[in-house]
Amino acid sequence: MASAGLQFFAFMLALFGVFGDITATLLPNWKVNADVGSNIITAITQMQGLWMDCTWYSTGMFSCTLKYSVLSLPVYIQAARTTMVLSCILSAFGICITTVGMKCTRLGGDTDSKSHTCFAGGVCFILAGIFGLVPTSWYTREIISSFLDQTVPESSKHEPGGAVYTGFISAGFLLTAGVIFCTSCFSKQRGAWIYPPKQQHLPSTQQESNAGYNLKDYV
Repeated sequence: MASAGLQFFAFMLALFGVFGDITATLLPNWKVNADVGSNIITAITQMQGLWMDCTWYSTGMFSCTLKYSVLSLPVYIQAARTTMVLSCILSAFGICITTVGMKCTRLGGDTDSKSHTCFAGGVCFILAGIFGLVPTSWYTREIISSFLDQTVPESSKHEPGGAVYTGFISAGFLLTAGVIFCTSCFSKQRGAWIYPPKQQHLPSTQQESNAGYNLKDYV
């Protein structure tokens, strides 16, 4: 198993990934459209997220509208909702599992049990990172394709917001943490295969004496 310091580093990466994943899921700025107009005083910033659409005015007013209807949403937003929620759930499970299996904790039983627990937590982190990376990539692709489309008016074009970048970074943290935890378990098992435990051999003199003693018993 990897050192306790490396596992603690991976655990901290996973924590940042979990918090970033939840933040990206709840933030309303997946798509941003800034309409300055003829006067900076009337500037409006429109933001669209997975759960709500918000509008921010330069005067300081801020209003949001929830997206109640799921079936009326585009397919990529529906998929992003599902996969991001799954990513948050899996990453939370990974935090709970790796807390038990980490080398620096006193939970989880013996070394082999903790190793298997760390491997399970690493798999959860990897799946959470994949589930977080797919919707952000798909969402970014839709934004870019709409921005480059000449038939779309300028007022309807958007750019990627902060939530998309947060999702990308969080997915990277979760994938890195998952690989570290899975590799730590694999390295331990491989070391056990390469260097099997040595069998204790009795000295030749002691073996001869034991043999002689056994022969005397039958005389």
